[in-house]
Amino acid sequence: MKELDGVDLRILEALQHDCSGTIAEVAERACVSQTPCWRRIRRLEEEGVIRSRVALLNASALELGITAFVLVRTASHDEKWLSKFSNGVAKIPEVLEVHRMAGEIDYLLKVVAKDVEDYDRIYKQLITVADLLDVSASFSMEKIKETTALPLRTG
Repeated sequence: MKELDGVDLRILEALQHDCSGTIAEVAERACVSQTPCWRRIRRLEEEGVIRSRVALLNASALELGITAFVLVRTASHDEKWLSKFSNGVAKIPEVLEVHRMAGEIDYLLKVVAKDVEDYDRIYKQLITVADLLDVSASFSMEKIKETTALPLRTG
């Protein structure tokens, strides 16, 4: 992969905040002309720096009022178990993120649900995907900061 320069970083910064604009709009925000901007975006996509361009949805507008952070401990740490667990949680659309952790907790999951009753339905699905030693959840009371933008050093 080619090292990212200031122009690449400005393009990435512009796209992280709004990728719905035209190439002309992105180029203007990144202070570069359109053709080089388009070429750089294509290269950044080909190199895997840009994974995807998506619409960010409002969970509340979709009546997904609860965000739970689910802590999972397991007694099993082999590849077979991990494969079963990974495949199982991948099939639960309400599980937005799964992180393998260092420390006392083995896995941290971010889950969205309509309400506590809906979370219970998801919980019952989760506990069937693999043998789990302990599952507990903490519910978010207030979202203080949320971003999908990665920190870039643009200058």
